[in-house]
Amino acid sequence: MNQSRLTTTALATLRIILGFLFAAHGWQKFNEWTIAGTQASFAKMGVPAAEVMAPAIAVLELAGGIALILGILTRMVAALLALDMLGALFLVHAPAGVFAANGGYELVLLLAAAAFALALTGAGRLSLDRALFGRGNSRLAVLA
Repeated sequence: MNQSRLTTTALATLRIILGFLFAAHGWQKFNEWTIAGTQASFAKMGVPAAEVMAPAIAVLELAGGIALILGILTRMVAALLALDMLGALFLVHAPAGVFAANGGYELVLLLAAAAFALALTGAGRLSLDRALFGRGNSRLAVLA
């Protein structure tokens, strides 16, 4: 397999799995915890403006995860998700140390790094971004 195929496969795999995980977390905030429960949890954890942030984060994670799976607006969505995870890291998980079993930041740091990588690289060839914006002469080619 040549490098281009490996890169295409790697980006698609990263994008789809990361998108699935974010969508699952967004879905959880809506359906398992409910928005009211998420707001209460965010407030208890010290997240500022929890009543606004909880639904905003739930929408970002659910819709952003779906967008990553499809590979649409990947750079922008991935950058927002990376910021989301950095917020979770610094506002909630950092004091608990590294390990997730203790409430630590290992998962959110990994999700932030993966989202940041996609923000830098874009969605790759197997994406709606490439199909819609991939022409080199397009002003929107930076999105692909």
